[in-house]
Amino acid sequence: MEIKTEEITKIIKSSIEDFEDKLELKEKGIVVEVGDGVARIYGLRDVMANELLVFSSRSGEKVEGMALNLDEESIGAILFASDRLIKEGDEVFSTGGVVKFPVGRELLGRVVNSLGRPLDGEAAIRVKDYRPIENEALGVVEREPVNQPLQTGIKAIDSMIPIGRGQRELIIGDRQTGKTALAIDTILNQKDKDVLCIYVAIGQKESNIARIFHRLKREGAMAYTTIISAPAHQPAPLQYIAPYSGCALGEYFRDQGKDALIIYDDLSKHAQSYRQISLLLRRPAGREAYPGDIFYTHSRLLERAAKANKEAGGGSLTALPIIETQAGDISTYIPTNLISITDGQIYLESGLFYQGVKPAINVGLSVSRVGGNAQIKAMKEVAGKLRLELAQYREMESFTKLGSELDKTTEAQLQRGSRLVELLKQKQYSPMDVADEILIIFCGIRGFLDDIPLADISRFESEILSFFHREHPQILKTIKKKKELSKDLELALKKAIEEFKGKFVKSDE
Repeated sequence: MEIKTEEITKIIKSSIEDFEDKLELKEKGIVVEVGDGVARIYGLRDVMANELLVFSSRSGEKVEGMALNLDEESIGAILFASDRLIKEGDEVFSTGGVVKFPVGRELLGRVVNSLGRPLDGEAAIRVKDYRPIENEALGVVEREPVNQPLQTGIKAIDSMIPIGRGQRELIIGDRQTGKTALAIDTILNQKDKDVLCIYVAIGQKESNIARIFHRLKREGAMAYTTIISAPAHQPAPLQYIAPYSGCALGEYFRDQGKDALIIYDDLSKHAQSYRQISLLLRRPAGREAYPGDIFYTHSRLLERAAKANKEAGGGSLTALPIIETQAGDISTYIPTNLISITDGQIYLESGLFYQGVKPAINVGLSVSRVGGNAQIKAMKEVAGKLRLELAQYREMESFTKLGSELDKTTEAQLQRGSRLVELLKQKQYSPMDVADEILIIFCGIRGFLDDIPLADISRFESEILSFFHREHPQILKTIKKKKELSKDLELALKKAIEEFKGKFVKSDE
């Protein structure tokens, strides 16, 4: 029998091809240095930035990480678990894909970590889709102007510093001045408004995160909210990727045509985690020891918040990053970076907070650059003079400290201003409907409170709201529906307020 070499060659080639199809090729490297949440790896030549790496430790536990530094001789990676599980000489495998986060409505109502794994003790989350944590922001052509309001339920914000869907509004102030309280109230106010919320807790105490979770659950807000938790005790890499993971989920909702709200609490701790990682990876230190690309790190995160046009899905992602200042200094490195990236800021002042003005919003330093376009017409008409009235009050107030005699006009301005300040105070966990806000601010701006004692303002507010909801609900419904104050509606409003004032009993009577 004659053996044909061509046939043998053909058989061998086909066998090799079948073998290569079945074989899942993975590049293998070796850990040469590990510690403090980072590892240096030798041997992964074809790895890409942000690629998911799998460490095969000697203990048998699988540890994941992400490639960050792509040096000529080695790779710097961050670890998503304790570095004690990894030792020098352990094998590392590349996966050929970047780090992804599970996305879908299945995550609503859940508390997860930066990798999407449940932390609430409930069943495993089964999703069909995953998205890269790092994603390119929508281009200019795919966006449309911010033109729809995102009501926070906080009188001072909705009237003077309005936020639109697709906006990035910074919440800034010293610690313990009510920054998180504003964010949580905003989440509570999205009930029945078809806005899906994501709360990203970075570097916080677990007890604080648990308290927020239980409050949201009690108020029924967890039905449309996901909490991504990266507490202070977790490794810096998990704190670093947490906001990007949350943003991936928010973008998924946006691309589905939904409106989403994401809160980063807070980015000063995120910056510290990135500084720690960068210094351990031997990246050059810059101002305040932060790496030179810290601005880019935050800008590529916040640029992903946008209002998409119809061709791009028509949804929106609104971002409310929180930043902590030291002794009210907003001119330090990270705060100035974020002020320049965002579309405005809500500045909370500790002096006002200790005086009992809560929320402690400094109207002079707070601004919303694009939110005015999204504010409803009725609120614009009512609150147009509010900022000016408060600014004049603050200026006049400084003169009264000198003890000089005041003319009647100045005294009237001070009386009006003090009542407006009292009117804008609001308890935590009590966001208001926009029609109620318009009614209350209308009373203050149009002088209906000028003869009400300062001590009675809070009682007047709660009683007039009860009165309107009971006796004149159609007025509030019309304001909400038409979103503007016609002459007839304004007359009806004035008449009803006068009717209530006739029944209101002042404390000095």
